[in-house]
Amino acid sequence: MTSPDPSATGRPSAGVTKAVVPAAGLGTRFLPATKAVPKELLPVVDKPAIEYVVEEAVQAGLSDVLMVTGRGKGALEDHFDRQAELERAMEAKGDEARLARVRHSAGLADVHYVRQGDPKGLGHAVLCAEHHVGEQPFAVLLGDDLIDARDPLLDTMLRVREERGGSVVALMEVPPESVHLYGCAAVDESASDGDAVKVTGLVEKPSVADAPSNLAVIGRYVLDGSVFGVLHETPPGRGGEIQLTDALQTLAVRPAESGGGVWGVVFRGRRYDTGDRLDYLKAVVRLAQEHDELGSDFSAWLKDHVGGQAQQG
Repeated sequence: MTSPDPSATGRPSAGVTKAVVPAAGLGTRFLPATKAVPKELLPVVDKPAIEYVVEEAVQAGLSDVLMVTGRGKGALEDHFDRQAELERAMEAKGDEARLARVRHSAGLADVHYVRQGDPKGLGHAVLCAEHHVGEQPFAVLLGDDLIDARDPLLDTMLRVREERGGSVVALMEVPPESVHLYGCAAVDESASDGDAVKVTGLVEKPSVADAPSNLAVIGRYVLDGSVFGVLHETPPGRGGEIQLTDALQTLAVRPAESGGGVWGVVFRGRRYDTGDRLDYLKAVVRLAQEHDELGSDFSAWLKDHVGGQAQQG
């Protein structure tokens, strides 16, 4: 997956200038690797997952990024800061290529941080961004979902927000037996137009029998500023957490003049899930095969390795 050039960023959609990246999760599915290392810094080939996400925001023109962190996440701030000693070592060696990579993350965006404190769910994490965002619309990017830079999902979502107002969620078709893993959207096909479908309701992790469709909400949102007022009034839902899905359900039935209305963009591009161990390994393999420097050699090795394993079997 090619990295965007931070000097050639997109133009933010009217009114949307900030991105929020929730990063307070404990990463329990990756223990013991995440015992002392934030899960967001686990490498995907030669970059941490969180850097891909910030690059995506910047590519869409959103270079003001707020990370919602928690205890033990100080390494995130270090990663997006300058490292003078390391830079001097690279300069002394004349290693311009690695020096550029080290400096890339520090100059990528204007990154801010806020602590979530108690882990009370995604809705609560978004609520922690209220003072930084204010009343303006903003984007939310979850670090477990990597969207290939060649499939600009966020650009499309920002355009839908600009054209239609309200809030916009990213949707993806999943097998019916997988809907219980996601928030799920009910849509009005008759009110759909172009890249957008009208969302009439959302359910957090429904059973197969209760799912209104097989359209799952994935980790990209463009939210109207009115979501903060709704989140303040949203009681804990599934799992005892404040669910962003519940707040969006409220906004879906509100009139447009009060910040209501929810639209969905159905994504059919390349998405890499790094929140699950098996899917994380798949993401590493897929992106390693497309890496500018490593891809050719790695693909050749992988082909020989798989072929050898098949012969042994």
